[in-house]
Amino acid sequence: MFSFFKRFKGSKESDTAADESQAVQDGAQPEAASPVPAAAPASQAAIVLEPQPEEPADAAFETVETVEIVPPPVQDAGARRSWLTRLKSGLSKTSSNLTGIFVGTKIDEDLYEELETALLMSDAGVEATEFLLESLREKVRSERLTDPQQVKTALRTLLVELLKPLEKSLMLGRAQPLVMMIAGVNGAGKTTSIGKLAKHLQSFDQSVLLAAGDTFRAAAREQLAVWGQRNNVTVVAQESGDPAAVIFDAVGAARARKIDVMMADTAGRLPTQLHLMEELRKVKRVIGKAQDGAPHEVLLVIDANTGQNALTQVKAFDDALGLTGLIVTKLDGTAKGGILAAIARQRPIPVYFIGVGEKVEDLQPFSAEEFSDALLDV
Repeated sequence: MFSFFKRFKGSKESDTAADESQAVQDGAQPEAASPVPAAAPASQAAIVLEPQPEEPADAAFETVETVEIVPPPVQDAGARRSWLTRLKSGLSKTSSNLTGIFVGTKIDEDLYEELETALLMSDAGVEATEFLLESLREKVRSERLTDPQQVKTALRTLLVELLKPLEKSLMLGRAQPLVMMIAGVNGAGKTTSIGKLAKHLQSFDQSVLLAAGDTFRAAAREQLAVWGQRNNVTVVAQESGDPAAVIFDAVGAARARKIDVMMADTAGRLPTQLHLMEELRKVKRVIGKAQDGAPHEVLLVIDANTGQNALTQVKAFDDALGLTGLIVTKLDGTAKGGILAAIARQRPIPVYFIGVGEKVEDLQPFSAEEFSDALLDV
C-alpha cells in the first residue's frame, strides 16, 4: 500500500496559525510518530518535518477525480454476508423488542401501543415514534392490511423511507489533501474509528496522514500511533501544546507530501464544556488558514449506547461546528438502535459509517435498507 516513513531533518513553524491559535509554544515542535518505533530518546523527536518549497496556488489546490467510497471496491459475497450477520446480531437486543410484537397477535390498538413502547425503549424518540405510528396506521387503512406480518413489512418500508436521507456517500478527491476533522465525547470510540477509517480509505488507494490533535491525553496519542503502525500511516503528534498548531502543521505536511486524505483527531469533550467547544471552533478556523476550504468534512463519532444523549451531542456539535457527517459506533449489543430514527427525524445529518464491533471490517458504510432489515429481523 502506501508508505510514508522517510526521515526528515529541520523544523517547521506554523507562522500563519500563531496569531489565531497562539500556535507553537516556546519552541515545541510537532513530531511525526513513525509507524516503526524510533530508537531516539523519548525527549527527542523521532521524525521532524522539513519545510517544503512553496507550491504554485494552482498546484496546491488541484482538483482530482471524485471517487465514491460506497460500496467498497472489493468485497465478495461471503464478506458481505458476514457483515450483515454481524449487523443483525449486533442489533438483536433492539430487534427482539420489536419483532415479537408481530407474532401471534391481531391488528388492534394493543398492537400499536406495544409498538409505541418498543420504539420508545429503542430510543427512537417521541417525535420519530409518533411519526412512524401515524404513518403506519394510515398505511394499514389505505392498503387494507389484515395480517400482522404485512404490518411489519409496512413498518419496514416506512423505516427505510425515514432513514434514507441519512444514507450518503463520503466523496473523495474533492481536494488534495481532503481534510477531515473528527470530534466526539470521551469514550465514543473516536480514535479507534479514525484508525478503522484510515484502513478503509487505503482500500481505495488513498494515501492517509493522521494528526493527533488530542494533545492533553498521552493515551490518545499512543492509541493513534498504534493504528498508524498497523496501517503503515504517518501520525503527526506532539506531547503537549496547542491542538490547532499540531493540526495546522499536519495539514502543511499532507500538502507537501501530496497526501490524499488527512484526518485530525481532537480531544474528547462534552458539549456542556463551553470553553472546550470554543477550542474546537478555533481548531476549525485554523484548519481553514492552513488550506483554503478546509476542513472538507467535519465528522462526529457517537456511541449508540448513549441513546437520546447521542442526539443531544449531535445537535450541540452541529450548532458549534456545522457537521457534515456521523460515525455511529457500538451498535453491537445495544438495545437503543432506534436512535438513528430520532436523528433522522430531528437532525438528519448523513451517517457515513456504522460500527458493530472491534475489528477493522466491523466499520462499514450505512445502508438504510440493511439497517432496517436488521432492526426488524427481516
